[in-house]
Amino acid sequence: MSQAGIRLALGLLWLLHWLPLPVLAAFSRALGALLYRLAGSRRRIGLRNLELCFPAMPVAEREALLRQHFAWLTQSLLDRAVLWWASPERLKRLIQVEGDIELAEREMQTHGRPTMWLCPHFVGLDVAGAAILLCQKRPGASIYQTQSNPLMDQLMKRGRLRFGDAEIFPRSDSVKPLLRAIKDGRGFFNLPDMDFGHKDAAFVPFFGVEAATLMAPSRMARMLNMVVQPVIAEVLPRGQGWRVRFLPALQGFPTLDAVADTARMNRFIEGEILKQPAQYLWVHKRFKTRPEGQHSLY
Repeated sequence: MSQAGIRLALGLLWLLHWLPLPVLAAFSRALGALLYRLAGSRRRIGLRNLELCFPAMPVAEREALLRQHFAWLTQSLLDRAVLWWASPERLKRLIQVEGDIELAEREMQTHGRPTMWLCPHFVGLDVAGAAILLCQKRPGASIYQTQSNPLMDQLMKRGRLRFGDAEIFPRSDSVKPLLRAIKDGRGFFNLPDMDFGHKDAAFVPFFGVEAATLMAPSRMARMLNMVVQPVIAEVLPRGQGWRVRFLPALQGFPTLDAVADTARMNRFIEGEILKQPAQYLWVHKRFKTRPEGQHSLY
């Protein structure tokens, strides 16, 4: 897409932030149904992931689940208009926060331990980041994937940094600035469940399928003596807003065995997916990287 086309699309997205969420939700359901038909590559990836993870589920149920997913995914994309441009007051009214949101501040003040917020790839992921910045005291840090288009890259960074005290670091850069930020007391917003290849990954089960999974959550938590607190985001139906749950810290994590910790983390994510399966990011090639000698699953 040309720069002019991108600017036009972003202008239209900006206009959407004035709409009530129920209107955006209704529009998302219709647009999601259309995208399910048009986005053939992503549809095939999603259906393959569901086949691998839920082999006993009838094909018709998997297709219905993925149609729901496309509606939620579309809504999350349009919701970014609200997240990027709506007032903090409006967002606080729309985000329902549950659980121990003060854990990061309490652990740092009492024990000097930084916190890792473990946030799997549900479609409301960006809402979880906003909730961390808007609703709790501890400054944050995260890493992000640099966008190929400079305008989009600038907009995404500005949208994610406009609340509170936060720093984000490109995934392609050295990890040293991130480690310094955590040592200085920032909480780390960590997205642990994407396939980034063989490097620093272990093949551990994800719904019974060996999946390349980064061992960084275990290794970093052990190296920096971090508390690991899962944070789960949920898009509420009919445009009612979002729910972000700050769950209890994982007990006995990390251990000396990074592979076992990584397998445990995947089991935890599986349990959360089963609570809201249509909102997990099924259109990502979660099983792209294979153990030596195995053929592609896609």
